Formats: sequence, C-alpha cells, structure tokens
Amino acid sequence: MRGFAILLGFNMLGIALQHFAYIPLPGNVIGLLLFTLALFSGIVRLEWVEASTQFLLRHMLAFFVPYIVGILAIWPLLQSMLLQIALSLVVSTLVGLLVSGWVTSAMLKKREASSGG
Repeated sequence: MRGFAILLGFNMLGIALQHFAYIPLPGNVIGLLLFTLALFSGIVRLEWVEASTQFLLRHMLAFFVPYIVGILAIWPLLQSMLLQIALSLVVSTLVGLLVSGWVTSAMLKKREASSGG
C-alpha cells in the first residue's frame, strides 16, 4: 500500500505543480520526473515501490482499454484518413531516427576530437 501511496503522491504533486506554477508539461510527467529524482537521490527507496510498480506493469493492458474503445468509436473517420495517418507516422519516425543518428554521430565525433583519438 505504501508504494501506491508514494506513486500517487508524486503524481498529485506533479499535477499541483503544473497547475499552480503554470509549467508547460503535463502534471503526470512532472510527477514522474520528480519521482525519478527522488529515486536517484535516495529520498525514495526502490524497495518501497517495487511491488506496486510490478503490479501496475503486469496489468498495464487494462489501462489501454479506454483508448482502444475510443479508437473503435471513431474508426470510420480514421479509416478514411488511414493513408495520411500511416504516412505521417512513417515520416515522423524516420525524421526522429535521422535526427537522433545525426546528433549521436556529431557527439561521438566531438568526443573523439576532444580526447585526441
């Protein structure tokens, strides 16, 4: 129970920070970042939340049911735009991969140049 309380507390803290500080990130992302910092800094111990996170991971599929039902509800509209959706997914994925590869290559070249290798 303590693990769920910790996870929920960080989620609520992130939502509150986003709401009151007008941070342009979703509150649950802020909560996740704060939780990660707390884990790395030792404020929260992994043992405290491990059982709860394993439970949530085992039942993750249940969290996607509302989204799947929503997609099925608008399927006729999506079906008419399937080609555009698929094309935008492929192009954006390729752009992301190319940019990531370019940045990684540039950083490796910079590291090699600075180390004299």
